[in-house]
Amino acid sequence: MDLLPAIDLLGGQAVRLHQGRYDQVTVYDPDPAAVAARWRGIVPRLHVVDLEGARAGRPVQEDALRAIVAAFGPGVEVGGGVRSEGAAEAYFALGCERVVLGTAALREPAVVRAIAARHPGCVVVAVDAKDGFVATEGWLDVSSRTAADVARELADAPLAALLYTDIARDGTQVGPNFEATEELARSAAHPVLASGGVGTLDHLRKLARLRNVAAAIVGRALYEKAFTIEEGVAACR
Repeated sequence: MDLLPAIDLLGGQAVRLHQGRYDQVTVYDPDPAAVAARWRGIVPRLHVVDLEGARAGRPVQEDALRAIVAAFGPGVEVGGGVRSEGAAEAYFALGCERVVLGTAALREPAVVRAIAARHPGCVVVAVDAKDGFVATEGWLDVSSRTAADVARELADAPLAALLYTDIARDGTQVGPNFEATEELARSAAHPVLASGGVGTLDHLRKLARLRNVAAAIVGRALYEKAFTIEEGVAACR
């Protein structure tokens, strides 16, 4: 299993939200590109979220992202406001390796399929759950569909992975929702990226034992030095 450190962008800064709430923001670094540079060469991939883009429904932090790609190199995956083919293509043109789509996967699966057909193995579908149901619009709206529903509907698309987040765990460091993650990973046709709640090395070790979980996304625990990135990488092996 890989470790994917996260950079969440808001106002050009690296931040974390608590349980996806925009009114509970912690700023960790005013220079996200410098953060990306520190992680370069240690992990194969970096997970970036444009929080303003997720809320606005379109990419907003292009300048910050361009600097992050330059600092980290190949392996940047980005989400937040990617709801059209044009938005996805703009991110690929910036040098991003993968794009992450959430709202579009629920509301316009044909868009996801079209992007994945042009960029096979480079599209990640985010299935972010709140009380078991998938949330959209930057986690502000909750649908009537489950993560398994979305995964099943896109099972034949050439995706890179499914990104699963239990919103109630995000930014809390209390541990991922192992049961829900394992359930999705067991039934999914694509590898699963686990996100939300990682706070200890034992959390990573437990995720690494789950079948079909390809990576763990970690944010707050790294910023608050619960463990080093090198320790996290070792725990994922």
